[in-house]
Amino acid sequence: MKPYADTNFLARLYLELAETDEAMKVMGPRDTRSGMVLPVMWLHRMELTNAFQLYVFLSRQGRARVTGEVAQAAHASFQSDLKQAGFLAPASLTLSELEPQFEELSLRHTTKHGFRAYDLMHVASALLLRCDTFWTFDVRASRLASLEGLQVLKPAAI
Repeated sequence: MKPYADTNFLARLYLELAETDEAMKVMGPRDTRSGMVLPVMWLHRMELTNAFQLYVFLSRQGRARVTGEVAQAAHASFQSDLKQAGFLAPASLTLSELEPQFEELSLRHTTKHGFRAYDLMHVASALLLRCDTFWTFDVRASRLASLEGLQVLKPAAI
């Protein structure tokens, strides 16, 4: 199995959210002994930084329970994990590689299913990185990945 985790899934490895226990169970040990390595692209790094801050905002709205300190610690932990040889591995795709796959997915699926750009970017990345499994707790991203032949996480939340 060569998994790809979108930002939605990764956030649950660093913050205590509704699906965190399930994400941890799917991921297993977060070290090199598990053999499970998740590719992390520029998209993950940017989106995850924003996700941590967005959860702080949502907490102020009463819709989550993440403090600024927790978000800061989560971000630091993510950065540390990314620098170590462990369960996260930097991956690289250029825009010229990603754009044709993104465009193809959009033209084939968005009119019919209403997929968002981020869903398309993550699934396109997974396909280009030759992943066979897609981990997310997002219903739409899961649907797109499934349409493209990737094995998808079937958590209770979906």
